Amino acid sequence: MSNTARIRTALGSPFHSLTCPKQVRTNQNTGLIKLIACLCMAIDHAGKMLFPNIPEMRLIGRLAFPLFAYGIAVGAVYTRNPLHYLKRIVLLALISQPLYALGLAHETSAMYAVSFSDNPLLAAWTFYTGSWHKPSILLSLALGLCILICLRKKQWILAFFVYILCERFSSSLDYGVGGIRLMLLFYALCEHPLVALAAVSAYMIAWSSGSGYTFFGHSFGMRIYALPAAIFACLPMKSRLRLPKWFIYGFYPAHLAVLAILCRIM
Repeated sequence: MSNTARIRTALGSPFHSLTCPKQVRTNQNTGLIKLIACLCMAIDHAGKMLFPNIPEMRLIGRLAFPLFAYGIAVGAVYTRNPLHYLKRIVLLALISQPLYALGLAHETSAMYAVSFSDNPLLAAWTFYTGSWHKPSILLSLALGLCILICLRKKQWILAFFVYILCERFSSSLDYGVGGIRLMLLFYALCEHPLVALAAVSAYMIAWSSGSGYTFFGHSFGMRIYALPAAIFACLPMKSRLRLPKWFIYGFYPAHLAVLAILCRIM
């Protein structure tokens, strides 16, 4: 190998490690991670819809998104069929969106613009398309996964293009482009637990800047309560908990359907 080739290899190796990690040395117990994320999400949504006088439930819920984001990053590293994995997330997003609108009070008048008694098919289509005025977390996760898959396949230009789209439409995404960046950070540093913990913690503190909560003389938004998720995600933990795929993919629409029913009963 020539000296030029050696230099290129030396320079390219860190970049390749960040964009195409081969293994995960952070927390590999994704079953435990996903279970905690699901429980925190359910507590958060129940706090919003059923127990608005208990703000602590919303604070617990801040842990959910970073843990789901980490699960997506690990999945992007280990999945044998990246496109099939992406299709599952997209399909879940498509199925869950109207339940998201109903279960979390994101309904609009546009959803009911057409009467079901007059034109059932058009009314159903209007109801469904209208529910997308505020997309669920699954759209953010799907876009983040799309970028990670592009990086894994070394399709740099496509990854950059999707990221620019996320920047452009950040206000329409749940957690905005900041959530996409968090997924990229988890993915890039999954081979380096301590570095990941430091970098993710620093990013989440910066991302939490705002008002409402004061710690050590600095003001933060509600997102600061997501900081413990960095420990769960980045530090290896011993657990053999395994969750069936149907639980992970079924929990999200199921808990939204239950919320929608309970809100109408109560």
